[in-house]
Amino acid sequence: QVHLVESGGGLVQAGGSLRLSCLASGGTFSSYGMGWFRQAPGNERAFVATIAWNGSNKYYADSVKGRFTISRDNAKNTMYLQMDSLKPEDTAVYYCAAGRFLRQDNAYDYWGQGTQVTVSS
Repeated sequence: QVHLVESGGGLVQAGGSLRLSCLASGGTFSSYGMGWFRQAPGNERAFVATIAWNGSNKYYADSVKGRFTISRDNAKNTMYLQMDSLKPEDTAVYYCAAGRFLRQDNAYDYWGQGTQVTVSS
């Protein structure tokens, strides 16, 4: 059983930056592909980014490519999402997930509780 806890969300103005963290416990973090997803009010949960178990491969949603950077530190059991040039449409609850290195949310077995990101215009 893997327990995931996100942190780093908050309120930021458009054009600003935030860094989200996802701390894992209770499992072998380095054996999992990890992902970030987000859900805005009234919308379905959407893929943001995913990273392979060793950080060698990464994929991004087109909407965040070039602005967001996913990374991980297996020694610290932590994954990160650096979010730059934030836009109001990035406003959502952001979730981290552990599972397979895929874009589909059903590929992930474990989920965090989410952290709110709000971008004001």
